[in-house]
Amino acid sequence: MTASTRSLFDQELNRLRDDLIQLGSMVVAAISRAVEALKQRDADAARQIIADDQAINRLRYQIEEAAIVTLATQQPMAADLRTIVAVTHAAVELERMGDHAAGIAELVIRLADEPLLKPLIDIPRMAQIDQEMIQAVLEAFLNRDAELAQQIAARDNEVDQLYDQVFRELLTYMLQDPRNIQRATYLLWVAHNLERIGDRVTNISERVIFIATGELRELNA
Repeated sequence: MTASTRSLFDQELNRLRDDLIQLGSMVVAAISRAVEALKQRDADAARQIIADDQAINRLRYQIEEAAIVTLATQQPMAADLRTIVAVTHAAVELERMGDHAAGIAELVIRLADEPLLKPLIDIPRMAQIDQEMIQAVLEAFLNRDAELAQQIAARDNEVDQLYDQVFRELLTYMLQDPRNIQRATYLLWVAHNLERIGDRVTNISERVIFIATGELRELNA
C-alpha cells in the first residue's frame, strides 16, 4: 500500500472498530434493561427493548457491509485481513446477544402479570458478569490482547455455574408444586439466554486470539 492508501485503510479500519464498540455498548445496555424490566415486571419497557433490537440488527449489517467493501477495495493481508474477518464475526455474535436480550424481554411480557416465583439473585449476577465480559472482550479486541481474551473466556465458567444453580433451584420449585412450572420455566429460559451470551463472548475471545496470533482454536472445550 502507498502511504495515502494506508491512511485511507486505517480510517476504514478504525471506523469498523468504532462501530463494533458502539454495537457492544448497545448490547450491554439491552441486557441491563432486560433484567431490570424482569425485576419490575415492566411489560412496556420489555416491548421497547424488543423494538430497539432493530437498531442493533441494522448496525450489525452496516458493519458487515462496510467490512466487505473494505476487503474488496483494499485487499488487506495478514493481520489486517484477520482483523476485518474477526470484526464481522464479532458483529454477528454481538447481534445475537442482542437477540438474547430481546428474548428475555419477551419472557418479561409473559411474566408481567405474575408475581416472581423467587427473589432474583443469581440471574442479575449472570447478567452482570455477561456485561463485564462484553466490555472486557471489546477492550481485548481493540488491543489485540490474547492473554486478556483467555481470561475473559475463563469467566464463562462463572456464568455456567450460576446457570446450573438456577436450574437446580427452579427444578426444586417445580417438583414441590406443579403450579410453579410455568413461571419456573420462564425464569429458566431467562437464565438460558444469559448463559448463551457468555458462550458468545467466548467466541469473540477466540477471534481476538486469532487476530493476535493467527491461531484459531476453541476455548473452554
